Amino acid sequence: MNSPVASESLGVSLGPTLREHCHGCLGPIEWFHNGWQHSGAATGFARWTSPDGRGVDVLVKLPIGPVELEWTTRLAGVGVGTSTGHDRWDAEESLALASPRVMAAGASLGHYDLAWLIVERLPGKTLSDEHNEAAIRDLLHAAADFHDHTARARPVDEQPKPHEWEALIDKARHAARDSGIAESQRWNEAIKRVQRFQGSLISRWEHRKINTWCHGDLHPGNALRRAEPYAGAGIPRRGVVLIDLALVHPGHWLEDALYLERLFWARTDLLFGVKPVSYLAQLRRQRGLSTNDGYAELAMVRRVLMAACVPAFLEHEGHPRYQKAALEQLEKALPQVAK
Repeated sequence: MNSPVASESLGVSLGPTLREHCHGCLGPIEWFHNGWQHSGAATGFARWTSPDGRGVDVLVKLPIGPVELEWTTRLAGVGVGTSTGHDRWDAEESLALASPRVMAAGASLGHYDLAWLIVERLPGKTLSDEHNEAAIRDLLHAAADFHDHTARARPVDEQPKPHEWEALIDKARHAARDSGIAESQRWNEAIKRVQRFQGSLISRWEHRKINTWCHGDLHPGNALRRAEPYAGAGIPRRGVVLIDLALVHPGHWLEDALYLERLFWARTDLLFGVKPVSYLAQLRRQRGLSTNDGYAELAMVRRVLMAACVPAFLEHEGHPRYQKAALEQLEKALPQVAK
């Protein structure tokens, strides 16, 4: 089968085929295009009506990658190729999911190798619009739920892709010397100290336990609230759903916590006193998930490696305030793990 030519009219072109594939359950689609989407990607709003007349507002996405397709459907308990998932999405316990409920999904459409999803449309804005402590804590609750649900859905049976730490740190040192970055001499000296210990640091990180399916892009903009949180089985839920599962990967649970922490290195006030690593560890313990592997020191190792690489990504991480915060992180963390 072939892949269609990417264009902003992709949704309009394939919408009728998708609606036919869904056997009358999918209503007219209102397509729109956002700047963050890849060229040719299409997203639309519609109404899904099950054969017995029950309905829900939905979000239609096409094309999507294989990782997002697998995990969105796996967590929702809906198989790829399912044309109607109403037997799952309207079950009360589906409101406890840490990811969107799925009405339908497929790995192809018509004559094209093109994956697609139809998921519940969640009302309201993302947690990034709330700017308060509760939003940060609720995001980490959702991350802990996500780790719990993914572990139940599939054992961590893959190894993560290798990371080119040595090459990135070398690139960062060259950039610190040659790019005109602020505090270039401090950067150069700090990275040079990292390179003295990088063999040990990289080895300690690479030998971490691979025990979690990490979300991979954990930030407030990737979390939405349900209208009414689920409180079944005596377990109150905060009603936060993680979206955009394209970067789910095997790793250590610290990776999600540190990804979130790193985003706020230059604005720690926006974490409102919440420490993502220790708080996520607490939430994991409450769910019976492992944390007893020296995670505090391992987190310091990861902070050093991440901070040392910042000058290698000046086109993405070039804001002076962020660079300054990363340098301070590096100088603070390195003495604690250099050995």
